[in-house]
Amino acid sequence: MNLKAAASLFFAVTIMAIGLIGLAGANFAPIGPPVPKTLPGRELLANLCNLVLLLCGAGLLMRRTAAPAALALFAWLVIWTVAFKFPFIVRAPLEEVSYQSNGENAVLIAAAWVLYGGFANGTNFLASDRGQRFAHLLYGLALIAFGLSHFFYLEMTAPLVPRWLPGPIFWAYLTGCIYLATGISLVTAIGARFGAMVAAVQITLITVLVWGPMILGGPMSAMHSLETIVSWALTAGAWVLASGWRREKAV
Repeated sequence: MNLKAAASLFFAVTIMAIGLIGLAGANFAPIGPPVPKTLPGRELLANLCNLVLLLCGAGLLMRRTAAPAALALFAWLVIWTVAFKFPFIVRAPLEEVSYQSNGENAVLIAAAWVLYGGFANGTNFLASDRGQRFAHLLYGLALIAFGLSHFFYLEMTAPLVPRWLPGPIFWAYLTGCIYLATGISLVTAIGARFGAMVAAVQITLITVLVWGPMILGGPMSAMHSLETIVSWALTAGAWVLASGWRREKAV
């Protein structure tokens, strides 16, 4: 199994698992919040969100349904982000956390977009080379937002560094710089393939080294549980974007 196929499988299983977690908890999937508690039909919307993720993830597992499943997931994530995440930026455009939160969704949107481009046989904009370039541009902007958050919220980032690593502030700054550098490489398309691979490795290491020990250590707070699942999802998305998914051209 090559990297492209492995990344697609990892992403599909991750999306399915997140949908199942939401259904099991009778709440929104971890990548779904925040949704106002006063929203009418909130419980119904939560179930719909979880079912969409579950079905889209399952669809990505089969070649015949992979393209429509990727497109449906892309559309759903865009709608969700515009409806519930982008308003953060509108309300607080000078708060970096607004961009950090939207960046998390942007990674998944970009991954679904790239997968659609890889599976689709059509020549529409989303599947075109130009469309795929926009997907990586979106990913680059998300990485820049992640990098800035390491500087804006150092007091929250540094304590997450594993205790066996000396100099937590150094590691917080270093990972922030790596996010910024890889994000810029994707936005400018200079060394983008290498930048995407470095970003995927870093997100994976953060998921394993920061959140892994917390899982093994016993019950976690609701916030840490949510962040662990989100980090897991970002890891899956990052590997899709690092695997060089491209639509195969006829010869």
